[in-house]
Amino acid sequence: MTTHTMTSLRLSQKSDFNPTTIPLPSSKSESNRALVIDALTEGENKITNLAEARDTQTMIRLLSSNPAVFDVLDAGTTMRFLTAFATVTNQKKVMTGTARMCERPIGVLVNALREIGADIHYLNAEGYPPLAIHGLPAQKSNKVKIRGDVSSQYISAMAMIAPLLPQGLEIELEGKVGSRTYIEMTLELMAQFGINYTWEENKIKIAPQAYQPTAFAVESDWSGASYWFSLLACADSGALFLEGLKENSLQGDSAIVEIMSHLGIKSTFENGGVLLKKQAVTGLKNWDFTHCPDLAQTVAVTCAILGQNAIFTGVESLKIKETDRIFALQKELAKFNAELKEIEPEVYQVIPSVTMPNQVQIHTYDDHRMAMAFMPLLTKTEVIIEDPDVVNKSYPSFWKHCNLAGIQTENLAEL
Repeated sequence: MTTHTMTSLRLSQKSDFNPTTIPLPSSKSESNRALVIDALTEGENKITNLAEARDTQTMIRLLSSNPAVFDVLDAGTTMRFLTAFATVTNQKKVMTGTARMCERPIGVLVNALREIGADIHYLNAEGYPPLAIHGLPAQKSNKVKIRGDVSSQYISAMAMIAPLLPQGLEIELEGKVGSRTYIEMTLELMAQFGINYTWEENKIKIAPQAYQPTAFAVESDWSGASYWFSLLACADSGALFLEGLKENSLQGDSAIVEIMSHLGIKSTFENGGVLLKKQAVTGLKNWDFTHCPDLAQTVAVTCAILGQNAIFTGVESLKIKETDRIFALQKELAKFNAELKEIEPEVYQVIPSVTMPNQVQIHTYDDHRMAMAFMPLLTKTEVIIEDPDVVNKSYPSFWKHCNLAGIQTENLAEL
């Protein structure tokens, strides 16, 4: 199980920020893909700037120690990627994780692996971890169909192992494709390690070939950057410089630049990062989060604070994340008189706050993004974040970086 001390963190109200440089963490998404590709490569890669996130550290530990049981804790990408990795490298492995991880579906990936010849069985509930992998005795098929709207991680997992399959692989994506940018990131990373692929219409084709040893530096994390965009958008004044971000990023969450341009942030790429300054709010009428679901919490809180009645679509996958993020957002937004209302099936409207309490206490639901997404509320009132250590999953230095920006934090023991 996840281990952290249950305390709360008080964030003092602050609405003006001096220009500050934030040394962002590295991308967890890029790191975890690079680590799997590295493990599948014959020869020495030079991978630098790996993420400090717990998910990535878990991946590093499991790949280097290679235990009989891969306990991924609460790391979704680690569970999915290592399931495919253990299969294609013909290992006997048990895959498991926290209680919540064992409630997160994996049936789509297991079915795809079984179709190509994998020997995998469930140790408990059908379609969910824990599961036992007995390798891939022989490739039975070089074609699989995977629904595009469940989790892009299943598709990425299959794509990364495809070059090692004797017959290669054709992945046909069925229906609407969600988080497309994450699949593109996977394929582009594979290309940087020498892999040729085609993606035409709904078919990804990867011939049998070898990964080539290379040097690769992981970019800073755009998901982590989003909280700083939000903070400055909600603040009265200030400027922030976010280190290590590229204008032409592989990460779908770089969409935050465009989203926040409607919510009062001007972004200028310079000196190996991006400079954020305030500009007039033009308004965000609606946004489709299909390809950047991890930004939805950040943007919902920002809109609620800034008085924006925004319409959100493409957020269906939020219900099967670390927590049911739709439910969690609805409960916590209500604490400062804002709403996330389902106005028709799978269409949500942010109804902003009109009155702000003197203090808001945020429950984090064992979800790192709940803690970080609600941080910018400190621009309007005092905030208490329950169980602040949840940020360790993706951004362990988050509160330290808040202090860098001049935000005062105080640890409170749980009563």
